[in-house]
Amino acid sequence: MKGQWKRAVLLAFAPILLIAGCGKNQESSSLALAEGESDLAYIQSKGTLVAGITDLAPMDYRDGGKWTGFDLELAYSFAKNLGVTLELKEIDWDEKITLLEKGEIDCIWNGMTMTQVLTETISCSEPYLSNAQVAVMQEKALEQYKTIEDCKHLLFAVEAGSAGEELLKAKKYRYTTCATQKEALQSVLDRQADATVIDMIMAAYNTSDGQEYDKLGFAISLNDEKICVGFRKGSDLTQEADAFIQAAYEDGSMNTLAEKYGIGNAVLE
Repeated sequence: MKGQWKRAVLLAFAPILLIAGCGKNQESSSLALAEGESDLAYIQSKGTLVAGITDLAPMDYRDGGKWTGFDLELAYSFAKNLGVTLELKEIDWDEKITLLEKGEIDCIWNGMTMTQVLTETISCSEPYLSNAQVAVMQEKALEQYKTIEDCKHLLFAVEAGSAGEELLKAKKYRYTTCATQKEALQSVLDRQADATVIDMIMAAYNTSDGQEYDKLGFAISLNDEKICVGFRKGSDLTQEADAFIQAAYEDGSMNTLAEKYGIGNAVLE
Protein backbone atom coordinates (compact mmCIF):
# COMPACT_ATOMS: atom_id res chain seq x y z
CA MET A 1 0.00 0.00 0.00
CA LYS A 2 1.30 3.43 -0.92
CA GLY A 3 1.33 6.56 1.20
CA GLN A 4 2.29 7.61 4.67
CA TRP A 5 -0.27 7.31 7.46
CA LYS A 6 0.12 8.91 10.87
CA ARG A 7 -2.96 7.46 12.50
CA ALA A 8 -2.97 3.93 13.91
CA VAL A 9 -6.23 2.02 13.96
CA LEU A 10 -6.67 -1.23 15.84
CA LEU A 11 -8.40 -3.93 13.82
CA ALA A 12 -10.14 -6.75 15.68
CA PHE A 13 -12.33 -9.10 13.68
CA ALA A 14 -15.30 -10.67 15.40
CA PRO A 15 -15.93 -14.39 14.79
CA ILE A 16 -19.70 -14.00 15.26
CA LEU A 17 -21.45 -10.88 14.00
CA LEU A 18 -24.81 -9.82 15.40
CA ILE A 19 -25.93 -7.05 13.11
CA ALA A 20 -29.37 -5.49 12.79
CA GLY A 21 -31.08 -4.04 9.77
CA CYS A 22 -30.81 -6.73 7.06
CA GLY A 23 -33.36 -6.84 4.27
CA LYS A 24 -34.38 -4.91 1.18
CA ASN A 25 -37.69 -3.77 2.64
CA GLN A 26 -36.37 -1.94 5.67
CA GLU A 27 -37.08 1.78 5.56
CA SER A 28 -34.34 4.32 6.27
CA SER A 29 -34.59 7.99 7.14
CA SER A 30 -33.60 10.62 4.60
CA LEU A 31 -30.15 12.13 4.76
CA ALA A 32 -29.95 14.84 7.42
CA LEU A 33 -26.64 16.29 6.26
CA ALA A 34 -26.28 19.89 5.21
CA GLU A 35 -23.66 20.70 2.59
CA GLY A 36 -20.19 20.75 4.14
CA GLU A 37 -21.33 19.01 7.33
CA SER A 38 -19.21 16.16 8.71
CA ASP A 39 -20.41 12.73 7.61
CA LEU A 40 -18.43 11.20 10.48
CA ALA A 41 -20.26 13.41 13.01
CA TYR A 42 -23.57 12.47 11.36
CA ILE A 43 -23.12 8.70 11.68
CA GLN A 44 -21.71 9.01 15.20
CA SER A 45 -24.69 11.11 16.27
CA LYS A 46 -27.15 8.49 15.02
CA GLY A 47 -24.98 5.64 16.29
CA THR A 48 -25.07 3.47 13.16
CA LEU A 49 -23.15 2.98 9.94
CA VAL A 50 -25.54 1.65 7.30
CA ALA A 51 -23.69 -0.44 4.71
CA GLY A 52 -25.28 -1.26 1.37
CA ILE A 53 -24.61 -4.88 0.41
CA THR A 54 -25.73 -7.67 -1.92
CA ASP A 55 -25.40 -11.44 -1.71
CA LEU A 56 -21.86 -11.71 -3.07
CA ALA A 57 -19.87 -14.60 -1.60
CA PRO A 58 -17.25 -14.50 -0.21
CA MET A 59 -17.58 -10.72 0.40
CA ASP A 60 -21.11 -10.54 1.88
CA TYR A 61 -23.34 -13.60 1.95
CA ARG A 62 -25.78 -15.63 4.05
CA ASP A 63 -24.57 -18.71 5.87
CA GLY A 64 -27.26 -20.61 7.78
CA GLY A 65 -29.54 -17.57 7.54
CA LYS A 66 -26.96 -15.15 8.97
CA TRP A 67 -24.86 -12.68 7.05
CA THR A 68 -21.12 -13.21 7.01
CA GLY A 69 -18.18 -12.59 4.67
CA PHE A 70 -14.86 -10.85 4.21
CA ASP A 71 -16.30 -7.38 3.63
CA LEU A 72 -18.87 -7.79 6.37
CA GLU A 73 -16.17 -8.50 8.96
CA LEU A 74 -14.10 -5.61 7.65
CA ALA A 75 -17.07 -3.22 7.83
CA TYR A 76 -17.97 -4.45 11.30
CA SER A 77 -14.48 -3.66 12.59
CA PHE A 78 -14.51 -0.24 10.91
CA ALA A 79 -17.84 0.63 12.55
CA LYS A 80 -16.52 -0.57 15.90
CA ASN A 81 -13.48 1.69 15.50
CA LEU A 82 -15.83 4.63 14.95
CA GLY A 83 -17.85 3.73 18.05
CA VAL A 84 -21.03 2.91 16.13
CA THR A 85 -23.08 -0.17 15.26
CA LEU A 86 -22.96 -1.66 11.77
CA GLU A 87 -26.34 -1.97 10.10
CA LEU A 88 -26.73 -3.91 6.85
CA LYS A 89 -29.13 -3.00 4.08
CA GLU A 90 -29.48 -5.39 1.16
CA ILE A 91 -29.82 -3.23 -1.94
CA ASP A 92 -30.41 -3.40 -5.66
CA TRP A 93 -26.89 -2.86 -6.99
CA ASP A 94 -28.10 -0.67 -9.82
CA GLU A 95 -29.48 1.78 -7.22
CA LYS A 96 -26.39 2.00 -5.02
CA ILE A 97 -25.37 5.59 -5.88
CA THR A 98 -28.91 6.93 -5.56
CA LEU A 99 -29.34 5.23 -2.17
CA LEU A 100 -26.02 6.65 -0.98
CA GLU A 101 -26.87 10.18 -2.10
CA LYS A 102 -30.32 10.02 -0.46
CA GLY A 103 -28.80 8.87 2.82
CA GLU A 104 -30.57 5.50 2.84
CA ILE A 105 -27.13 3.95 3.18
CA ASP A 106 -23.89 5.49 4.49
CA CYS A 107 -21.44 3.42 2.47
CA ILE A 108 -21.20 0.73 -0.21
CA TRP A 109 -19.11 -2.11 1.19
CA ASN A 110 -19.57 -5.05 -1.11
CA GLY A 111 -16.54 -5.98 -3.21
CA MET A 112 -17.11 -2.83 -5.25
CA THR A 113 -14.93 -2.31 -8.31
CA MET A 114 -13.30 1.12 -8.48
CA THR A 115 -14.35 2.56 -11.86
CA GLN A 116 -14.03 5.99 -13.42
CA VAL A 117 -17.80 6.47 -13.15
CA LEU A 118 -17.68 5.82 -9.41
CA THR A 119 -14.66 8.00 -8.70
CA GLU A 120 -16.38 10.89 -10.48
CA THR A 121 -19.71 10.36 -8.69
CA ILE A 122 -18.92 9.31 -5.12
CA SER A 123 -15.96 9.30 -2.73
CA CYS A 124 -13.91 6.09 -2.98
CA SER A 125 -11.52 4.75 -0.37
CA GLU A 126 -8.02 3.60 -1.15
CA PRO A 127 -8.26 0.17 -2.87
CA TYR A 128 -7.80 -2.77 -0.53
CA LEU A 129 -7.95 -5.83 -2.84
CA SER A 130 -7.07 -6.65 -6.43
CA ASN A 131 -9.69 -8.14 -8.72
CA ALA A 132 -10.70 -8.64 -12.35
CA GLN A 133 -13.82 -9.26 -14.38
CA VAL A 134 -13.90 -12.80 -15.78
CA ALA A 135 -16.19 -14.68 -18.14
CA VAL A 136 -17.84 -17.65 -16.41
CA MET A 137 -19.46 -20.41 -18.45
CA GLN A 138 -20.07 -24.15 -18.47
CA GLU A 139 -16.75 -25.82 -17.69
CA LYS A 140 -16.91 -27.89 -20.89
CA ALA A 141 -17.23 -24.72 -22.97
CA LEU A 142 -13.87 -23.37 -21.81
CA GLU A 143 -12.04 -25.42 -24.44
CA GLN A 144 -14.02 -23.68 -27.20
CA TYR A 145 -13.85 -20.11 -25.90
CA LYS A 146 -10.30 -18.91 -25.28
CA THR A 147 -10.69 -15.11 -25.53
CA ILE A 148 -13.49 -12.65 -24.94
CA GLU A 149 -13.60 -12.05 -28.71
CA ASP A 150 -14.51 -15.73 -29.15
CA CYS A 151 -17.59 -15.02 -27.02
CA LYS A 152 -19.08 -12.22 -29.12
CA HIS A 153 -22.03 -14.35 -30.30
CA LEU A 154 -22.91 -15.62 -26.81
CA LEU A 155 -25.79 -14.44 -24.66
CA PHE A 156 -24.57 -13.17 -21.30
CA ALA A 157 -26.43 -12.75 -18.02
CA VAL A 158 -25.00 -9.94 -15.90
CA GLU A 159 -25.81 -8.01 -12.73
CA ALA A 160 -27.44 -4.67 -13.50
CA GLY A 161 -25.15 -1.74 -12.76
CA SER A 162 -22.06 -3.91 -12.39
CA ALA A 163 -18.60 -3.51 -13.86
CA GLY A 164 -19.38 -6.58 -15.93
CA GLU A 165 -22.35 -4.86 -17.53
CA GLU A 166 -20.18 -1.82 -18.33
CA LEU A 167 -17.66 -4.02 -20.14
CA LEU A 168 -20.30 -5.92 -22.13
CA LYS A 169 -22.07 -2.70 -23.04
CA ALA A 170 -18.81 -1.21 -24.32
CA LYS A 171 -18.24 -4.29 -26.49
CA LYS A 172 -21.89 -4.23 -27.66
CA TYR A 173 -22.34 -7.89 -26.72
CA ARG A 174 -25.80 -9.34 -26.08
CA TYR A 175 -26.82 -9.60 -22.46
CA THR A 176 -29.75 -9.72 -20.07
CA THR A 177 -29.60 -8.20 -16.60
CA CYS A 178 -30.12 -9.83 -13.21
CA ALA A 179 -30.54 -8.37 -9.74
CA THR A 180 -27.35 -10.02 -8.41
CA GLN A 181 -24.22 -11.75 -9.63
CA LYS A 182 -25.45 -14.94 -7.99
CA GLU A 183 -28.60 -14.83 -10.13
CA ALA A 184 -26.37 -14.37 -13.18
CA LEU A 185 -24.41 -17.49 -12.22
CA GLN A 186 -27.67 -19.39 -11.78
CA SER A 187 -28.79 -18.36 -15.27
CA VAL A 188 -25.62 -19.86 -16.71
CA LEU A 189 -25.96 -23.02 -14.62
CA ASP A 190 -29.57 -23.41 -15.82
CA ARG A 191 -28.42 -22.73 -19.42
CA GLN A 192 -30.70 -19.71 -19.73
CA ALA A 193 -27.56 -17.79 -20.69
CA ASP A 194 -24.27 -18.92 -22.19
CA ALA A 195 -21.99 -16.98 -19.86
CA THR A 196 -21.72 -14.20 -17.31
CA VAL A 197 -19.09 -11.61 -16.46
CA ILE A 198 -18.51 -11.31 -12.72
CA ASP A 199 -15.79 -10.54 -10.19
CA MET A 200 -12.88 -13.00 -10.23
CA ILE A 201 -12.98 -13.22 -6.43
CA MET A 202 -16.61 -14.32 -6.51
CA ALA A 203 -16.05 -16.61 -9.51
CA ALA A 204 -13.12 -18.40 -7.84
CA TYR A 205 -15.09 -18.94 -4.63
CA ASN A 206 -18.37 -20.08 -6.20
CA THR A 207 -16.92 -22.40 -8.85
CA SER A 208 -14.52 -24.20 -6.51
CA ASP A 209 -15.08 -27.89 -5.73
CA GLY A 210 -18.07 -28.51 -3.52
CA GLN A 211 -19.66 -25.12 -4.13
CA GLU A 212 -23.06 -24.58 -5.75
CA TYR A 213 -21.62 -23.60 -9.14
CA ASP A 214 -18.70 -26.03 -9.37
CA LYS A 215 -19.85 -27.19 -12.81
CA LEU A 216 -19.00 -23.74 -14.12
CA GLY A 217 -15.52 -22.38 -14.72
CA PHE A 218 -13.57 -19.38 -15.99
CA ALA A 219 -10.35 -18.77 -17.90
CA ILE A 220 -10.95 -15.45 -19.66
CA SER A 221 -9.99 -12.27 -17.82
CA LEU A 222 -11.25 -9.00 -19.27
CA ASN A 223 -9.26 -6.51 -17.20
CA ASP A 224 -7.42 -5.74 -13.97
CA GLU A 225 -9.31 -3.99 -11.18
CA LYS A 226 -9.14 -2.78 -7.61
CA ILE A 227 -11.82 -3.03 -4.92
CA CYS A 228 -12.80 -0.07 -2.73
CA VAL A 229 -15.44 1.23 -0.33
CA GLY A 230 -17.81 3.96 -1.50
CA PHE A 231 -18.97 6.97 0.53
CA ARG A 232 -20.90 10.15 -0.25
CA LYS A 233 -19.07 12.74 -2.33
CA GLY A 234 -16.85 14.81 -0.04
CA SER A 235 -17.42 12.53 2.96
CA ASP A 236 -14.82 12.67 5.73
CA LEU A 237 -15.54 8.98 6.35
CA THR A 238 -13.30 8.26 3.37
CA GLN A 239 -10.19 9.43 5.24
CA GLU A 240 -11.24 7.32 8.24
CA ALA A 241 -11.58 4.27 6.00
CA ASP A 242 -8.20 4.93 4.36
CA ALA A 243 -6.46 5.01 7.74
CA PHE A 244 -8.33 1.87 8.81
CA ILE A 245 -7.36 -0.03 5.64
CA GLN A 246 -3.71 1.01 5.95
CA ALA A 247 -3.61 -0.13 9.57
CA ALA A 248 -5.14 -3.48 8.61
CA TYR A 249 -2.36 -4.04 6.09
CA GLU A 250 0.37 -2.93 8.48
CA ASP A 251 -0.69 -5.17 11.37
CA GLY A 252 -1.33 -8.20 9.11
CA SER A 253 -5.02 -8.52 9.94
CA MET A 254 -6.04 -7.85 6.32
CA ASN A 255 -4.00 -10.87 5.20
CA THR A 256 -5.37 -13.02 8.03
CA LEU A 257 -8.96 -12.21 7.10
CA ALA A 258 -8.32 -12.75 3.39
CA GLU A 259 -6.86 -16.19 4.08
CA LYS A 260 -9.91 -17.06 6.18
CA TYR A 261 -12.16 -16.48 3.17
CA GLY A 262 -9.82 -18.04 0.62
CA ILE A 263 -8.89 -14.82 -1.17
CA GLY A 264 -5.32 -14.38 0.02
CA ASN A 265 -4.14 -13.97 -3.59
CA ALA A 266 -6.24 -10.79 -3.87
CA VAL A 267 -4.31 -8.94 -1.13
CA LEU A 268 -2.39 -5.98 -2.53
CA GLU A 269 1.40 -5.97 -2.44
